[in-house]
Amino acid sequence: QEGMPQTLSSTSMFTPCGFSPHLHTSKEGEQGGLIFQDGNLTSASLDALIQHLIPTTDYYPEKAYIFTFLLSSRLFIEPHELLSRVCHKCIEQQRLDDPVLDKARIRKFGPKILQLLTEWTETFPYDFQEERMIGHLKDMIHRIAPCDEAYWKKMNQLLQTLNQKLATLSHGQEGIVKISAAVSDKLVAFKTKPPSIQREILSVCSDPYTLAQQLTHVELERLSHIGPEEFVQAFVHKDPLDGTKTCFSEQKKTSNLEAYVKWFNRLCYLVATEICMPAKKKQRAQVIEFFIDVARECFNIGNFNSLMAIISGMNMSPVSRLKKTWSKVKTAKFFILEHQMDPTGNFYNYRTALRGAAHRSLTAHSNREKIVIPFFSLLIKDIYFLNEGCANRLPNGHVNFEKFLELAKQVGEFITWKQVECPFEQDPNIIHYLHSAPIFTEDGLYLASYESESPENQTEKD
Repeated sequence: QEGMPQTLSSTSMFTPCGFSPHLHTSKEGEQGGLIFQDGNLTSASLDALIQHLIPTTDYYPEKAYIFTFLLSSRLFIEPHELLSRVCHKCIEQQRLDDPVLDKARIRKFGPKILQLLTEWTETFPYDFQEERMIGHLKDMIHRIAPCDEAYWKKMNQLLQTLNQKLATLSHGQEGIVKISAAVSDKLVAFKTKPPSIQREILSVCSDPYTLAQQLTHVELERLSHIGPEEFVQAFVHKDPLDGTKTCFSEQKKTSNLEAYVKWFNRLCYLVATEICMPAKKKQRAQVIEFFIDVARECFNIGNFNSLMAIISGMNMSPVSRLKKTWSKVKTAKFFILEHQMDPTGNFYNYRTALRGAAHRSLTAHSNREKIVIPFFSLLIKDIYFLNEGCANRLPNGHVNFEKFLELAKQVGEFITWKQVECPFEQDPNIIHYLHSAPIFTEDGLYLASYESESPENQTEKD
């Protein structure tokens, strides 16, 4: 098909090497309302940025630009409103309202607008849960379809793929909701030590390698549901140029992101519960050593989120106060891991390890080497500080595009990682246990801990 921009799978848009924040232009200064510095787009009015997104017969926006703008534009304008403006401008510029259409011209334009709509649906499928979005999309295609039969087929393909994707995502969300509901009921169940019928982790899985692999399954499954836009929507403030409403007056669409943070907390508490539960010191020490080995294997896999959750669980005071238990543990391995995740220097050691894993992922030959699961709450914190530290708009009302290129770089890299297929075989038994084993509340943990090793000082006794 002539003039068709090459279709790249949505992943290639984000690979850190392929992600070029340099949106090149031949000259400095201003170009169609866009301000460039050293050949990079730094700022522009919202209108100019929207215009820059719109394909013409001989122009198609750069992939990095499309992702960056679609990601950040929602701070200023709702997706359905943006798509509506894009469609109106296309109708105007390509004269799609004329009683007689210029077929030759539209055949040059058609593939490009279809490509843009395809990229949008692939990267931000959740935007299209809204009827209005689908309406604009269909309207656009109805206008160009009389010029080429193939456009109908392309539209049906696009809608089919989108529906499948949304179905998979919402199915996953329902699963997560069910699990989370079941979990919160169980939290309160244990105020004191549970009866001995309670299964413990070692009876379900005694091999640390297997458990690390199953944790990686859970992580990748949960990550796959998080839309890139959730990172931006988590920090939506009022737009200063539109004092009336925030851009998302409805609830912030960040449910997958929140569910993922809940999973991290659950894993911390599960680790602490498993350590505090056994009555005998020797068994508790055995559980600690088991989790140290699991954490070590998570580190080797590149699963930093589970690693951090396990270390956090072991560092909770009901666990760390068990001096007699810890005296039976070979702690050298634990200190190495703790050192890796040490918060000093803004998590310098962890960031170095993460860069190493990211580099390995780029040159990987197998899915196993591709795995990078970042310590998630730190990623959110980084994005939060990036967002708080720079204004969305410059004093002249322009959109601060430099900021959004940096944001797109961080979110884009994350999207590459979340698309890795899990190479390990799934063990439904273990995964069910991880999601449904009862865990102590904080008070329950302390009680169990004091039952294991009685209170030492006055504060503990109180």
